[in-house]
Amino acid sequence: MGFRRIIGTRVAEKTLEGGGFPVRRPFPVQGFSYWDPFLLLDEMGPVIYSPGEAIGAPDHPHRGFETVTYLLSGEMEHKDSWGHAGRLRSGGIQWMTAGSGLVHSEMPSREFQNSGGRMHGFQIWVNLPQEKKLISPRYQEVDSSQLPVVEKDGAWVKVVAGECWGTSAIIQTQTPIVFFHVKLSPGSWAEIPVPKECTALAYPFVGGGTAVDAEGEIEVEEGETLYFGAEEGAITLRAPEDFEWELLILGGVPLQEPVARYGPFVMNTPQEIQQAFEDYSAGKMGEIL
Repeated sequence: MGFRRIIGTRVAEKTLEGGGFPVRRPFPVQGFSYWDPFLLLDEMGPVIYSPGEAIGAPDHPHRGFETVTYLLSGEMEHKDSWGHAGRLRSGGIQWMTAGSGLVHSEMPSREFQNSGGRMHGFQIWVNLPQEKKLISPRYQEVDSSQLPVVEKDGAWVKVVAGECWGTSAIIQTQTPIVFFHVKLSPGSWAEIPVPKECTALAYPFVGGGTAVDAEGEIEVEEGETLYFGAEEGAITLRAPEDFEWELLILGGVPLQEPVARYGPFVMNTPQEIQQAFEDYSAGKMGEIL
């Protein structure tokens, strides 16, 4: 298949989000707004909460994109102004298409709040193309046991979106997306396929390792994102000899459209952002009951 060219690397910044939970954020940060079609990538935690301490993201609106929550550990409850409510457990995914707009909350479940424990996961924002900015909101909630996994030569891949080594995801996306959770056993190699039309990134969140392209090898540390162009070739990775390496791999076809964003809204023009605020203020996105 050949190597996918590495464009560059960048270390994630640390910040606080929502009600104050710690995140590592590859983007958006100063000087690097998004990686088309992905608008935001946050690693939430890991953080250990004592009973009664866990926090989340109370009621907030969204319009014009998709929010994806992938929970590695912990338990969250979701509610929205369209009457949807659900629970996200360890290893599960919630793919929310905000579209025309809604009010949403993501909070620790009552049980987790009472007991405390380890909270760790990812929040990802995926842009919607102009013609789909105002589609009706939609949820896809999938438990860990339902997400397909494929293994090959010491590599374990949970296929959240797209296809890997002949195994296809059950999540349906609005544009072509790949989303893989990858674990490499000590010393193992993996060639992760990404369609040539997609740009891609690999975010190591447990340990560092080696990435390889035609120019040679690059050592990356935990939290240092690798960026790849849209071209032929696989993302080629090698785990260190002494521990398992975990990464998140995202890829998507760039929309190549204007991006206007402010807070919870992402549209194509400033006028559309203003309209989103007016619609929200007028109650057109509803409220959580």
